[in-house]
Amino acid sequence: MNRHAIVVVLFSLLLIAPQLRAGEVVRWNRLATDAAVAEQIDPLTESRVFAITHAAMHDALNAIDRRYEPYREGVAAAPGALPEAAVAAAAHAALIELMPARKADFDLQFAETLAQIKDKRAAAAGMRVGRQAAARLLALRRDDGASRPVAHPAGTKAGEYRPTPPDFTPALFAHWGKVQPFVLKSSSQFRPAAPLAPTSARARAEIEEVRAIGGKTSALRSAEQSGISRYWYESSPQGWNRITREVEASRGLDEWQSARLFALVNLAMADGFIGGFEAKYHFNYWRPATAIRESGDASWLPDLDTPPVPDYPSTHTVLGAAAAAVLARFFDTDMVSFSMTSGAPYAGVTRRFWSFSEAAQENGASRILAGIHFATAVRAGYVQGDLIGAWTYDHALRPVRAD
Repeated sequence: MNRHAIVVVLFSLLLIAPQLRAGEVVRWNRLATDAAVAEQIDPLTESRVFAITHAAMHDALNAIDRRYEPYREGVAAAPGALPEAAVAAAAHAALIELMPARKADFDLQFAETLAQIKDKRAAAAGMRVGRQAAARLLALRRDDGASRPVAHPAGTKAGEYRPTPPDFTPALFAHWGKVQPFVLKSSSQFRPAAPLAPTSARARAEIEEVRAIGGKTSALRSAEQSGISRYWYESSPQGWNRITREVEASRGLDEWQSARLFALVNLAMADGFIGGFEAKYHFNYWRPATAIRESGDASWLPDLDTPPVPDYPSTHTVLGAAAAAVLARFFDTDMVSFSMTSGAPYAGVTRRFWSFSEAAQENGASRILAGIHFATAVRAGYVQGDLIGAWTYDHALRPVRAD
């Protein structure tokens, strides 16, 4: 083969390799996360959508070849069905119900997958099992409580949550702690201990900490610390799915392994929000902006806007710790280095981490730097998230034979 021919072959392989390496599971993960951004879906709803979609893909694959326990029994065995078609059909069927406004886009992507398949008989079998898996998951979650919001009255006493500046939006998602968990036995299973008494010495110290480092005009917060708070400000399901894609790409996982990994990460994060919000509205603890303004600094504002929900625990920290716990257990080590580039609203910043726990801890610390959480809420969130991630890994999608 002459030099020109070798160059042409190598160039062709470079064009093909990313598609071969990524696979249908990763492709539909990216399609789902991108669509959620385009639709401006809130993080809690994102976590539910992603958990359902990835559990459906996992169950479709394991109906073809049962390597792991399904999320739920009931999908008929389909040996000989085409895995790519099963994954695409499961994701497509789930997403067009969960994000109906994007149906045309999902239809186009599904057609693109099918157009590349030559074995139409195996593809048809794959589509049947994929749609069955999605239908099973959607039916299980149809009345899970996610669509039954309730009003939450503002508190009046010291330590009680009330809406925060600048717009004083009323509390949201007070019902989410009553949503049916995906893997946990109950939403209160890992509820943390009570937060600090608002007049205690430790509580006053934490108020002063956030006042000093988390304010919009803070002279104490460094440029790097401001960058960290912005880097981690995006939706947790978005950021940690991107981290999972980064790590998955370097590990050469097959479709079954990839489907299990993404399903476990997203099931843990979905339960992280459910368990975290159960605790938030159980304790109903005030945010730093309220505590600081009512202690004498009436014009104080956090560096970044405070989400309109109670402080304790930090569910941003819960989700990061839950995802990190799953990833460390899946790869049998916490010490995995990776980089991640941030998404909206502060997109385009890349940071490198040397372990999953390092990333999760920085993720939690960012909320203090942003001025939107007390340190106690971050610490409690990390513990709760780690417990939820470990529970998810130990009780869902377990291997049925050596991997």
